[in-house]
Amino acid sequence: MPSVTIVDETLETNPNQAMMARFDEAAEKLNLDPGLYKFLRTPNKELTVYIPVVMDDGRLEVFKGYRVQHSIVRGPCKGGIRYSPDVTLDEMKALAAWMTWKCAVVNIPFGGAKGGVICDPSKLSLSELEKITRRYTAEILDIIGPDRDIPAPDINTNEQVMAWIMDTYSMHARRTVSSVVTGKPLGLGGSRGRREATGRGLLFVIQEAAKHLDLKVPRTAVVIQGFGNVGSVAAELLGQAGYRVVAVSDVQGGIHNARGLDIPRVLQHVQKHKTVVGFPEAEPLTNSELLELPCEILIPAATENQITSKNAGRIQARVLCEGANGPTTPQADQILEQRGTFIIPDILANAGGVTASYFEWVQDREGYFWKEELVNERLGEIMVSSFREVVTYAERHRVNNRIAAYMLAIDRVAYHTKLRGIYA
Repeated sequence: MPSVTIVDETLETNPNQAMMARFDEAAEKLNLDPGLYKFLRTPNKELTVYIPVVMDDGRLEVFKGYRVQHSIVRGPCKGGIRYSPDVTLDEMKALAAWMTWKCAVVNIPFGGAKGGVICDPSKLSLSELEKITRRYTAEILDIIGPDRDIPAPDINTNEQVMAWIMDTYSMHARRTVSSVVTGKPLGLGGSRGRREATGRGLLFVIQEAAKHLDLKVPRTAVVIQGFGNVGSVAAELLGQAGYRVVAVSDVQGGIHNARGLDIPRVLQHVQKHKTVVGFPEAEPLTNSELLELPCEILIPAATENQITSKNAGRIQARVLCEGANGPTTPQADQILEQRGTFIIPDILANAGGVTASYFEWVQDREGYFWKEELVNERLGEIMVSSFREVVTYAERHRVNNRIAAYMLAIDRVAYHTKLRGIYA
């Protein structure tokens, strides 16, 4: 069975290569059939589209977009849409596959997809963003839908973007189809608790890890890289649960207070200044310095490739809980494993978002909406049981948590593939 060997920095930080490295290791330990191996590592569809947009000043620009569907074996595809200058097809392929494994780990009936448009939203007006969104939606219209592929928000997209996608799809369908996307505004069929779900999911798995490792909550120091939706919600909920959040950061820099940050006041500061930088009751530090702080729990909740072979040896956290997708490279994994770091891998740790998206999709299709308490209760049940399944699987097969999560996910998708057979 072929494998991906990471030999240089370019390969180490390539998201598709990183995903395939973990897939290959898990598949080998599962003794996966060679034919199934080829099938499961290959995307179902890759679509590239070109999006002409008349800009506000009258210029015609053409933007490039992608939608990758990795698997439809366990149900319709599910995955976010991001707007960024850094969007690449390799990244979309990796993130689509990660979504397949993420959905399988928490055992919800979706496969994985991912989409993106190469653009810089900070340089675009609201009108230009709407034009890009609607034309992109029209270009991918034939492959999305409530029973095909259900997009969601991701980097630089939000409830408004999802509303535009839903409306564009509905206009072509000649009826309102609220279940075509998740992460919508509440008034258009969104779910209560959806915005906080990824951060809340981190809380649930961290609480289970604390029990598993016998960590005493009041003395447990937490460091969070990334203070967007995921990181800020996690910080707030962990603070409320009694954890000592000692450092947080955003793209502009970080802040540190060894006694613990007053998270409600940090949130007020961010609301006013749009950054954590300058918070008066803390010392400034860089994002790289933040990752290497002494702490019990480190949550990288920013972007990919934050922990690599270059800095993994200086990571002091006892628990690494991955709020972002792909924050740790395979080479860094090897170093962290030798150091005894307990990793809660991304395909488990941040699966709260897709789980709540599943709840939203179910509610839209039922036409009946749940109270937030019920959403949170059901989210907790799934995250806790999934954490326990992964840890038990790791202990039984004598592998680390990441490979256990991949093995569990791949085994589930392979099982469904065998049951369905291959249409030819």
